[in-house]
Amino acid sequence: MERVDRRTGDNLYPTELEVSFGDVELSLDVPAGVWNPTPHGLHLGNVLMTMDFSDERVLELGTGCGLHAIVLARRGARELLLTEIDQPTLDNAKHNLDKNGVTADVEYLVADWVHVDSEPFDTLVANPPFGKSGKRYRRYFIDSLILESHRLVRPGGRLVFVQSSMADIPRTIATLEENGMTVRVVAETDGPFRDYYFEDATYMKEMASIPGAYQIRDGVHYEQLIVLESTLPG
Repeated sequence: MERVDRRTGDNLYPTELEVSFGDVELSLDVPAGVWNPTPHGLHLGNVLMTMDFSDERVLELGTGCGLHAIVLARRGARELLLTEIDQPTLDNAKHNLDKNGVTADVEYLVADWVHVDSEPFDTLVANPPFGKSGKRYRRYFIDSLILESHRLVRPGGRLVFVQSSMADIPRTIATLEENGMTVRVVAETDGPFRDYYFEDATYMKEMASIPGAYQIRDGVHYEQLIVLESTLPG
């Protein structure tokens, strides 16, 4: 489906990718300093390709190289607001959207995660950082996404995001439901740990304390990846 480079470290090396979602082929340029698509992001992209966003206004927090934005446009999104923490990353996303022929109305915004000032959207899409969150409280991006979704998504709209079992799936579902949302698991898969997980001893220790965080099969560590679709109260 795609060329996956399992290099260690911060995943910010330059690469060119040819990614396939079903019969849709995407060509992406990722320069040094922009986060490369991960198994989480590729799983989310596969799922988004099966969903309908016809005539919707969609917000993607942390668009990265623009992979999901291209899929959202292919699946009918009318307007897209794409955010990133810095302008060079947004410039790369715009390059990839242009390269892949996106014609939807797209706005690019430098913003820090949920700190977006806009009219509510029909759908919010995200791949919240966790293992490399840069936060002492690793669930910061997941929890803030859930808690602020009522401000960013219209009543009856939806929140679509991917997370690992190592981020505690039952806790996420419970938090969504506590905030009045209905939740469904759209798709799930699993895959081996990325090499750089093992470079962070603190991370590995924390993950060992989370029930069901991972499985070990034939000596290989596997995490589960799920995509959740949560509908806000109408």
